[in-house]
Amino acid sequence: MSSIENIIKPRTRDLGGFTVGRVLPYAKRRMVGPFVFFDEMGPAEFAPGTGIDVRPHPHIGLATVTYLFDGEIRHRDSLGFDQVIKPGDVNWMTAGRGIVHSERTDDARRAAGQKIHGIQSWLALPEEAAEAAPAFHHHPKATL
Repeated sequence: MSSIENIIKPRTRDLGGFTVGRVLPYAKRRMVGPFVFFDEMGPAEFAPGTGIDVRPHPHIGLATVTYLFDGEIRHRDSLGFDQVIKPGDVNWMTAGRGIVHSERTDDARRAAGQKIHGIQSWLALPEEAAEAAPAFHHHPKATL
């Protein structure tokens, strides 16, 4: 007997000129535990002069976890963080009562072109943490 309820095929979504495969939410499954979105970025290759351009946008009441297998993405936010995430690093952003951030290809990578592949999960914060102060934590590969 199998314990697998559903096999969800990702739907593609355009996020700032970049297509991602999204498995959550799904028509029959809005969330799994606290996970409300689960995206796979790539694998894809950007030609020189192109890159990811997810412009500044707000979040509230959730946390995101970003992990890359290949390529680099620059995270900037309203707390003043400006951090490049590289393969094997983990970025954890807690929106709490509100944060604005962007995710883009930095100028050097945009000029050269790059491959990109990664995952990002979004977690709904528990009700008691939904109004917490926003936070950002970067964990380099070497510290994990």
